[in-house]
Amino acid sequence: MASSQDAWYLSLLGLAENFRTSNRIKMCIQCLQAVFSFKPPPRVEARTHLQLGNILLQYTKNTDLARTHLEQAWLLSQSINAFDDVKFEAASVVAELYQQQNQSNLAKPILRKAVELSQHNIYWHCRLIFQLAQIHAVEKDYELASSLLGVGVDYAHISSAAYTRVLFLLSRCMLLLIDKKITEVSPLLTQAGYLVDNWQASQYQKEYLKVFFLVLQVCHYLMAGQVKSVKPCLKQLQQSILTIMQPTWPSDEVVCGSNMGDMFIWMPKEQLYVVVYLVTVMHSMQAGYMDKAQKYTDKALAQIEKLKAGDNKTPILSVFQLMLLENMVMCRLVTGNKSQALREMSQVCSICQRHPRLLNSHRPQLHMLIGLYAMSMNCMDAAEMQFTTSLRLSQERELWTFANLNLAIVYLRGKRDVELNALLDRINPETLTSHSHSLRAAAYYVQGLQSFFQARYNEAKRYLRETLKMANAEDLNRLTSCSLVLLGHIFLSLGNSRESMNMVTPAMQLASKIPDVHVQLWASAILKDLYRMCNDPVRENEALQMHSNFSQTLLKDHFQSSEMPEHALISWTDGQFPIQLKPFVSPPQQHHLHLQQQQQLHMQQQMHLQQQSLHMQQQHMQLQSKQQNPAALGLPS
Repeated sequence: MASSQDAWYLSLLGLAENFRTSNRIKMCIQCLQAVFSFKPPPRVEARTHLQLGNILLQYTKNTDLARTHLEQAWLLSQSINAFDDVKFEAASVVAELYQQQNQSNLAKPILRKAVELSQHNIYWHCRLIFQLAQIHAVEKDYELASSLLGVGVDYAHISSAAYTRVLFLLSRCMLLLIDKKITEVSPLLTQAGYLVDNWQASQYQKEYLKVFFLVLQVCHYLMAGQVKSVKPCLKQLQQSILTIMQPTWPSDEVVCGSNMGDMFIWMPKEQLYVVVYLVTVMHSMQAGYMDKAQKYTDKALAQIEKLKAGDNKTPILSVFQLMLLENMVMCRLVTGNKSQALREMSQVCSICQRHPRLLNSHRPQLHMLIGLYAMSMNCMDAAEMQFTTSLRLSQERELWTFANLNLAIVYLRGKRDVELNALLDRINPETLTSHSHSLRAAAYYVQGLQSFFQARYNEAKRYLRETLKMANAEDLNRLTSCSLVLLGHIFLSLGNSRESMNMVTPAMQLASKIPDVHVQLWASAILKDLYRMCNDPVRENEALQMHSNFSQTLLKDHFQSSEMPEHALISWTDGQFPIQLKPFVSPPQQHHLHLQQQQQLHMQQQMHLQQQSLHMQQQHMQLQSKQQNPAALGLPS
């Protein structure tokens, strides 16, 4: 039988839970606060503080009071033995709250202390290591975060938590990839791949670990610009995610199993589904398959909206949205749809405005996108300003290289030789520090472009053939088409129409598949001249018409973009965005809104027709009255 003390406590607890489940949160909180008036023992007091902290966090906006209760729970529970559930939950939740309030300096000592106290409890020890490593990773202290995950690998191995050991190992690989430690990540990825391939326990766990491993392997290849090499891994990944997304696949809890040390997942399967779409979009973009990139982006954004409409509203979904939109902006610029690129950039700004942390982390990429847009609009001063801002804000070596390559093109087009010469050492493909195959190939292209502008044609051909060799090796289709059309232009300048035709024809075919409107415009201009040189007026007219069509399309889009309010983004380098931002709308929502607009338009048309009919009836009645009165028609009486 429960003691009288237990009885009142359990009664209040039961009442509180009853009020909570019936959504009477104020009464629930009052019941829990009533516990303190009985001067309860430390265990009861600490647990009640934890319960109140969690309730206030979940159901109210009173984070200050929640924080006070959580701090009390952690303070009281530290000295109580055999009180792990309250002690470590309090540490974890209050540390998470500190992090949300940008006070990770308060979160880290609590988590370090909790990690130290939890070595006997495998579940909490692993969970707290993951959480502490996450904070260091957010602060970009990747070395310390990686070291902590290494401790987790060893601890899980000693504790016979084989599944969590691989999770720690893969998480460490992920951080090393983010930190661009390519040489360090390769052996760890190989080790993780071996452990996954030889997994003998739950097949559900194996498939889940396999997806995590393949995502990292695909990212590894994409970061290296190895678009062709990644294809087998990407195909495996797509097959694995389809297996996991089947209706017969068990819940994430079943995947984790009953071992207390293995009760972790990287992310829920619904989010994994979005990740696979995201890396597929990234691959399609690099390979130059713009239609595929757009199709998978629409599907991914629809999945994100579906998750956000349910209970899954984690911040990672906004990160996925941002990355998908960034890829789509580049896709639109390639296909000559600058006005749509502007709309999507505005959506990127809208997401960043709602999530200041994302603005802070994605600002260099955002300035890069605006710079690319400005360059496509021939606003070279604005493009230079955006690229230099991106360089100033970023710590990413690959982004620096990409920004410098585009700056070089700005200087080339502006005939600014002094600035270009100062930049050349940073984009020299022979000494480039980048690990990316595609960026090195692009650097050869820029050198070829520079030699072309300086009429050093033989040197230009040598650089462009190196670009072609590298681009063909990894199916970098857009770089291939750009190199071919530039080679065609060089041969035309040299009067070699046959070689020029041999370059421009496949360039046009490849650009049509992408589709890259700018390369098609360039290629059609060369074809027009080539057919005139070959005395083929029929094909010359065809090429002329093609060139005219591309020109008109681009000019119309250029004018439309310059008139849009979002165009003002090209002048933004700091502070508030210079445009009024609209909430993000996913493609399915856009389609729904479009249907609504069509229905409204149809109703307006119906009303207009009714008004016209009424007006005609009135005119008919007036005409009849005038016919009865000849003077009203201006006739002699």
